[in-house]
Amino acid sequence: MIKRLTALLLVCVMFSALVCGCAKKPEEPTEYIGIISAMDNEIDLLLKEAVIDRVDTVADVKYHVGSLHGQPVVITRAGIGKIRAASAATAMMIKYPISKVIFTGIAGGVADETQVLDEIIATRLVEHDYGILSNDGFEWRSGDPGFGNEAGVYYDCDPQLVQLAYDAAVEVVGENHVFRGTVATGDQFIANSEYVQKLRSDYDCCACEMEGAAVAVVCIKYKIPFVVIRALSDKADGNAHESYENFGDTAADNSSRIVIKMLDAGGK
Repeated sequence: MIKRLTALLLVCVMFSALVCGCAKKPEEPTEYIGIISAMDNEIDLLLKEAVIDRVDTVADVKYHVGSLHGQPVVITRAGIGKIRAASAATAMMIKYPISKVIFTGIAGGVADETQVLDEIIATRLVEHDYGILSNDGFEWRSGDPGFGNEAGVYYDCDPQLVQLAYDAAVEVVGENHVFRGTVATGDQFIANSEYVQKLRSDYDCCACEMEGAAVAVVCIKYKIPFVVIRALSDKADGNAHESYENFGDTAADNSSRIVIKMLDAGGK
């Protein structure tokens, strides 16, 4: 009797192991949409709306893996500045199968016609602080001469993502508050009216920030389409710090809502 019970138990264990072994594990998506920001408040709304399956940590940077409005996503806060943005974007490209990248966040307004809480959809980006500083002053130079035009100084966003982001932004804040154009990147928080004039005259840009061009370079090297979405928290002038304190969170949430609208449209 005991031998029969033992044999029966053994059969049950083996059958259970066979069933478990044959059971399929949930398949991961073949591709993810990468969503990158610099600060926590720029992805807070996205994380609240998302279904997060797991959080991976790479070099102290957290990557939230899951879905957002039905689209598979990896969401990360890279940190402020070009070095941190490039590092986090590179790790994302290596670790996950990324189909496209959306950078979401806030910026300082540069163009005359823009106002605080307007949205800027970058058509291209430029590193305004890359060059040579000599006794004759600062001479702007290309960060990499191999990026598609003779000077190699502008990084173009994907036209389809630009259009998708623009249409989504119009839905969120209205057509009168959405602009397309050049965004200038540098490792400074600009709060100087004189420098804003220089950015406007030298690069004809709509906004300035601290990460976009760095992410653009990484995406171009990995051949990943990308777009940069920036909500204006200030005008990059002498009142920039005060304006940021008052409008930063609202601007960040507006930018996140645009990302959600893009995903609702299928993230195409």
